[in-house]
Amino acid sequence: MRRLPCVRFLGFALGLIVAIAGLSGATRQAMGGGPAATQVAGAAAAAEPAAWPERVQRVMRAVPLIDGHNDLPWAMRDAARYDLDRFDIARAQPRFHTDIPRLRGGLIGAQFWSVYVPASFQGDAAVTATLEQIAFVHELSRRYPETFTLASTAADLVRIASAGRIASLIGMEGGHSIGASLPALHAMYRLGTRYMTLTHSANVPWADSGTDTARHAGLTPFGEAVVREMNWLGMLVDLSHVSPETMEDALRVTAAPVIFSHSAARALCDVPRNVPDAVLQQLPRNGGVVMVTFVPGFVSPEVARSWSEQEAEEARLRTRHGDDRAAIEAGVKAWLAAHPRPKASLAQVADHIDHVRKMAGIDHLGIGSDFDGIDEGPAGLEDVGRFPALVQELFRRGYSDADVSKILGGNLLRVMREAERVASRLQGQRGPSSATIEQLDGVRDEHRRREP
Repeated sequence: MRRLPCVRFLGFALGLIVAIAGLSGATRQAMGGGPAATQVAGAAAAAEPAAWPERVQRVMRAVPLIDGHNDLPWAMRDAARYDLDRFDIARAQPRFHTDIPRLRGGLIGAQFWSVYVPASFQGDAAVTATLEQIAFVHELSRRYPETFTLASTAADLVRIASAGRIASLIGMEGGHSIGASLPALHAMYRLGTRYMTLTHSANVPWADSGTDTARHAGLTPFGEAVVREMNWLGMLVDLSHVSPETMEDALRVTAAPVIFSHSAARALCDVPRNVPDAVLQQLPRNGGVVMVTFVPGFVSPEVARSWSEQEAEEARLRTRHGDDRAAIEAGVKAWLAAHPRPKASLAQVADHIDHVRKMAGIDHLGIGSDFDGIDEGPAGLEDVGRFPALVQELFRRGYSDADVSKILGGNLLRVMREAERVASRLQGQRGPSSATIEQLDGVRDEHRRREP
């Protein structure tokens, strides 16, 4: 495997930082204005937009479909250290859920690319890996300018999609990506990041994750400062992955609408990654949006149970075999052969949309697939070419054109515009915060320089 692409991307990331550091204040303000192979059989018929009914095409061309979460950057790092010569997404790439032909077939108008790094990365290692991910998203627009254009604002998004290109936006998946530093948060914003998920699978020093043992009972004082600074910047506060207590604290503190970039309804699938009804019912007051995900274990109770049983089997095998990874992998393979995993379905995804609509209302829905961050999509939603199939299902269930337009992108555009309005107001009241976690939480951040 060639090492050159990694070096090139690191240089590009550093160059972006240097360039931004030299911008005038006015220009900076203007800028603000791991997956397995997927099956593409069956999706080929949907590769051409003409394959979809006229009503689906008309609505999806009128309002840009904004997908809130796609993990292609990490999938490309994992597969090829970002080498787009090895996996040129201008052509079909069955290893991934995402390539340009299927993005076009799926009628996507805008994509939030997740610049995810694992929670095992901390401090400098997390920040550096996040910069590499951001550099890859910038490289997509440089290499495929006829398809992707970076967007910083809601107006950018609409303009780019109206021109027939896919607006590319950046979302950081986890507060560990800023190394507990508000200046790092500012730098990530200036590089194009427009949302940050407050945690990933593990707590950060200032916020509790939904899949870790609680340490902070939600947000610490520094965590509240992070939310306020995101409001000041115009960066969306993403509450996927966080604990219910962190959700509640963020909703109390934020001056702008929040998002859940890739979550589903906990009432239908009782896993920690989903949103409780008590939180869904607060969204009308906040104005936020739940971008319903396609993750099988978050939409299907049967798949979630299978995942839990597999985790228990892996724990048993680790106890039995210790550090013998080959024995553990063989044991898991045998267990899966004896316990075939059920499949989630497109209908179950639509059920979650129905439930969020019931609890929060039609104005608080969006779509956040998590393609290329999952092994496989639900039956009927196998890859990025299949979004119109979900639109067809919503029409079948009686959703109007106006309803679907809100879900596709109208609601998120409203949230983005409101976040931009709030940022303009706050920036007129104060400058950037220089607060540190040591000052606000009274503890030294032990994660600052930890490497995985």
